[in-house]
Amino acid sequence: MAALPAERVHDSFGQLAPASIYNRYWLSRSLKRLGRFDEASEHTAEALRLAEPMRHAYSIGMINLAAARLHLWKGDWADALVRLDEGILVHRAANVAFLVPDMVASTAWASAQLGQQREALKRLSEARLLLDGLVERGMVMSSPFLALARACLMLGRLSETAELGHLALRSSSGYSADVRHLLGDLATHDDQFDPETGESQYRQALALAEPRGMRPLVAHCHLGIGKLYRRTGKREWAQEHLTTATTMYREMGMSHWLEKAERETKELK
Repeated sequence: MAALPAERVHDSFGQLAPASIYNRYWLSRSLKRLGRFDEASEHTAEALRLAEPMRHAYSIGMINLAAARLHLWKGDWADALVRLDEGILVHRAANVAFLVPDMVASTAWASAQLGQQREALKRLSEARLLLDGLVERGMVMSSPFLALARACLMLGRLSETAELGHLALRSSSGYSADVRHLLGDLATHDDQFDPETGESQYRQALALAEPRGMRPLVAHCHLGIGKLYRRTGKREWAQEHLTTATTMYREMGMSHWLEKAERETKELK
């Protein structure tokens, strides 16, 4: 980005999107993984400012997806839906298909989190059909499988959650930590509580996330372990992990998750 001349801000250099936008898209995604949400938001806003005058559908949809993912990670579900709907609209109007399955899958996740069960199920079914088409063409992505697995977990579709989680794991090693955390949440679901498996999955996720500075995921793992220990009567250990999660969420401004961690802490008293 620093090397790109101002007069070439619209050049794509052989990519699907201009380099000024493409690089900000990936930079935003990376910063989000580190919990540096304000910086990530600045780059998505700048990318949208650059993309909209160009009327370049792929770029506008791509950046809306990046902004939506930022909201999803923070737990701002309604804001995520606004961005996802905009991205889907732009890409479908321009007949750009590649990122639509990811956006639809993410819509299923956000809708499930908001308690919009009918919409979540509709989007879940739609996304699975779209993904089947991509898989047939050898265009496999992990992120939509993971988003759908999260939606299924919220909807209580546990066997489907496991199936989609393992599909995400096989599709890309880059999501291994996320899938391990998902499988930890699945193992500690009320309908099939398995504390030993849950702790093992959370620990594996932590071992991958901590050295890489993936602070939001680290906080989620501490929350999961803290909840698990609370339910199994290990109060002191639960307090330690919940305190860590609470501190990290507060530092990163993840208010949705902070409230969850604080509620779990109150359950210890």
